Amino acid sequence: MPPIGLTIFGAVMALLAAVAPPAHATGPVSTDHVRAELVAGAEAVRPGETIRIGIRKQIIPHWHTYWLNPGDSGLATTAEWTLPDGAVAGDILWPAPERIAVGPLMNYGYEGEVTLLTDIAVPADAPVGGTFPIRATVDWLVCEEICIPEQVALGLDLPVVAAGADAGPNTGSAHPAIAAAEARLPVDSPWTARFEASDGTLRLALDASGLRRDSIEDIWFYPNEWGVIAHAEPQKLTVENDRIVLAMIPGDAFQPTLASLDGVLVVKERAGGQLLTQALTVSAPAGTVAAGTGGLGIGSIGIGTALLFALLGGLILNLMPCVFPVLSMKALALVEQAGKQPAQVRLHGLAYTGGILLSFLALAGLLAALKAGGTAVGWGFQFQSPIFVLLLAYLLFAVGLNLSGVFTIGGSVAGVGANLAARGGYAGSFFTGVLAAIVATPCTAPFMGVAIGFALAASLPVLFAVFLALGLGLALPYVALSVWPPLLRLLPKPGLWMERFKQFLAFPMYGAAIWLVWVLSLQAGAEGVLTALGGMLLIGFAAWLYDVTRASGRAARHAGSGLAALALIAAIGWGIAAGSQTAPRAAPAATEAGATETTPWESYSRQKFEALRAEGRPVFLNFTAAWCITCLVNERVALNRPDVATAFRTGDVTYLKGDWTNQDAEITAKLEEFGRSGVPLYVFYPAGRDSQPVVLPQLLTVDIVLGGIGAG
Repeated sequence: MPPIGLTIFGAVMALLAAVAPPAHATGPVSTDHVRAELVAGAEAVRPGETIRIGIRKQIIPHWHTYWLNPGDSGLATTAEWTLPDGAVAGDILWPAPERIAVGPLMNYGYEGEVTLLTDIAVPADAPVGGTFPIRATVDWLVCEEICIPEQVALGLDLPVVAAGADAGPNTGSAHPAIAAAEARLPVDSPWTARFEASDGTLRLALDASGLRRDSIEDIWFYPNEWGVIAHAEPQKLTVENDRIVLAMIPGDAFQPTLASLDGVLVVKERAGGQLLTQALTVSAPAGTVAAGTGGLGIGSIGIGTALLFALLGGLILNLMPCVFPVLSMKALALVEQAGKQPAQVRLHGLAYTGGILLSFLALAGLLAALKAGGTAVGWGFQFQSPIFVLLLAYLLFAVGLNLSGVFTIGGSVAGVGANLAARGGYAGSFFTGVLAAIVATPCTAPFMGVAIGFALAASLPVLFAVFLALGLGLALPYVALSVWPPLLRLLPKPGLWMERFKQFLAFPMYGAAIWLVWVLSLQAGAEGVLTALGGMLLIGFAAWLYDVTRASGRAARHAGSGLAALALIAAIGWGIAAGSQTAPRAAPAATEAGATETTPWESYSRQKFEALRAEGRPVFLNFTAAWCITCLVNERVALNRPDVATAFRTGDVTYLKGDWTNQDAEITAKLEEFGRSGVPLYVFYPAGRDSQPVVLPQLLTVDIVLGGIGAG
């Protein structure tokens, strides 16, 4: 039961009310915190019929009253009815509640306005032409940081008319508050439900046919009885094929012999840019519930775990091939800075970290804005734009030219943007941080998928916090070296080798630019490749012209700089114009693309997948993208191997590959079903229509794949 103090207090208030009955008012009554009145579903009553009456409460801002089950603290509203002889009042009909967090407690109740409904049966002998008086003494607890018990005496007089008679033009009309409350009443759930308690977890499963994972904003179960669950603990949601599972912590009053878990399930979905809320009455008998294995969904991890995963994922990103060239540049910068003052080294570290963190904040803001506009986005989504891929290829090509010495903007090697501003190349360190964040996005490290999936389903502050943790993880090794200068002694001494190594680093940049042009060829075809190569020619000409005219006279220098700028503008303008006119290209046909692979595959489609599942066939899903380096490496070292091909063939496993290089709503929905916001994602469905999926790690080996499909 709720805290004993509140219970005793409520009992005392009820006793006082019985000793000194209040005078009932036939109109609104106001306390310091609530304005209350009785409202009716019609303006007259008829003998033998039932009329719906509402206790309408308008609560001042920041205060709340309570639902049937108040949660961790509080008391439910009660009403004592005084009615004519023979009239009978039913139980309170409770609109769907809201979660109200008060410190570490979680309460269930109402803020703003709420109307509690009750059906009253009118006796068959009610005198026609008379008045039907309705009186109610209503008690509630209203709380903000403190709680105050309040009591009001409400009254309502309605005329009694004969059955079928019309007592006036508005006889049958209901008060607007009645209709608003009826819209919030829970309806019987169309889904079969069951629950099981084992291993310290209470699982509620519902066969939620037609519920789309990508549309879910929030799902929460409100039990009718206090203490059945731990109200303040998260409810971990897993959404699978036509099934949802809520994992909850049993509360202090939970009994192992509980035969039925009863309550209200509130489902919030996004549809057409609007948030739709539906409340369902659930009565789940005890049964067997398999733990949800369809991936981590909304609320499946706490914010602390998400932040830790993001930090670890960002740290592991430093080992990914996409950021190697940039990190090599930073290592070279550290060697150069080793002999400088510790304070100066720390400032370079802060500048580099600032570039990364601001870039990740900007990316989080863009993701939030696009999701608010109804766009399905995820990690690396910007690489689905041919314009972005082209401009990034231009940038990396220009970086390579700078490292090769074709042009220089300064003598420091603290970063590509060194000496963009004064003060020892701090702007260069900042710009290198920005570049590191940009080139990291086509890679996905372990822990990242879960953390980012959690962030995109959470509130804006959580989204930004997770992305900051991710950026901090990426910056952490360099930060550690810059704030602890003794570590710099482990690095080699500066010398001529630095200039040679700097020139060598141009080739990974050229390689990255070539890879991006290949990605562009899959997105935009030969026209995209022509645009990219033509733009690179203009960029190379601009770089050469800028450098050869730097030592010339003023007029020649300005002319050279102007022509170089025009060449750059032409390259960028040409690329944007061509990219904006390019329609996304379809992925290669499965028979063509899979024929040359060691492990044959077919293109993923929802219809094909569901047909295979209906037949009970084992299925392996690989969601990938041409710009995802982690995906390409996994296919090379693990999936496209003879042992795996043999295991798939022996086990009659159908290998479906979903190409997310361009936007694909079906693939996005499947990713979100498993709580992921980007690729790669590897899932194996064993044979059998009702088999549960097995999610494989984001970094694969042959042994991991064989073990995942049970062939190891």
